[in-house]
Amino acid sequence: MKTILHYLDINNLDIKAIDEGAAIIRKGGTVIFPTETVYGLGANALSKDSVNRIFHAKGRPSDNPLIVHISNYDMLLYCIGEPLSEEAKKLIAYFWPGPLTIIFKKSKYIPEDVTAGLDTVAIRMPDHKVALELIERSMVPIAAPSANISGKPSPTAPEHVIHDMQDKVDMILTCSNTKVGVESTVIDISRDIPIILRPGGITKEELESVLGKVEIDAEIIGDEAPRSPGMKYTHYAPEAQMIIVKGDKPWGKILQMSHQDKEKGLKVGILTMDENKDKYKGFIVISIGKDNREAAQNFFDALRKFDEMAVDRIYAEAIKEEYLGLAVMNRMEKAAGFNIIEI
Repeated sequence: MKTILHYLDINNLDIKAIDEGAAIIRKGGTVIFPTETVYGLGANALSKDSVNRIFHAKGRPSDNPLIVHISNYDMLLYCIGEPLSEEAKKLIAYFWPGPLTIIFKKSKYIPEDVTAGLDTVAIRMPDHKVALELIERSMVPIAAPSANISGKPSPTAPEHVIHDMQDKVDMILTCSNTKVGVESTVIDISRDIPIILRPGGITKEELESVLGKVEIDAEIIGDEAPRSPGMKYTHYAPEAQMIIVKGDKPWGKILQMSHQDKEKGLKVGILTMDENKDKYKGFIVISIGKDNREAAQNFFDALRKFDEMAVDRIYAEAIKEEYLGLAVMNRMEKAAGFNIIEI
């Protein structure tokens, strides 16, 4: 298929282009659009056939549930099959629009293709002008996973989605790079203690400031059956083998292994933070920033840059698993296939 491509100025939106995308959604097509987290690949969440076009374009397993994106509260009430709890009302008031996905009982209008057969649906309201305009003008909720080939790094820049999805979708609406850089946090508030099913753009600490105690699901560190979109399969993987080094002063071990690989003729890439980037002279080094917020923004782009440079192996320094660092480490561990060295 031939993809229609529009570059949008966030300060002067081309409403005609967005209306064109909305018409495609209503007709059952697929549209890539920017959000504050990553770019999304969207289709009409109320149409089984439309949703299946998402799975086909991404090469995504159909037993992996999708997040439904809404632009107003009438859409939310249409999609859910339960009254709003006090916890849900608090989260919506504090964090929507924003990078928080909440799990609800699904209504009869949401096809099981969206929820992978589950009786729950994951819903969020994105904090991005283009996304909200597209959903509103489509007049239907939009199911949208990240707009990348399944298993590869999520797209945070226009060139990422064009590289991955050109001629696989009906339209691509591009804008600037995404602000958050990792996907939304997914939370289940149906239990006595709310539980994070996927760490993301809203931190555990922020959630606890509103809800009190919040737990992190064992699925994030274990092998339980997934209940959250985007957690079942290996994700975010670069082409090269990736190894994470955890512990105090990891650069010594990374340099040792990198020199050994270099002697074998391997092309080595090193992923680090600003404070340590000068320790790796003679190697391909990408820093993902000075703090966890910048690390979240830059992580996926760094993996794609290593792919462009055709490195054979990537060594990555672990970062502190606090605030946005929890989400970054979750993505890093999945990208490495949980190949971790502890020192």
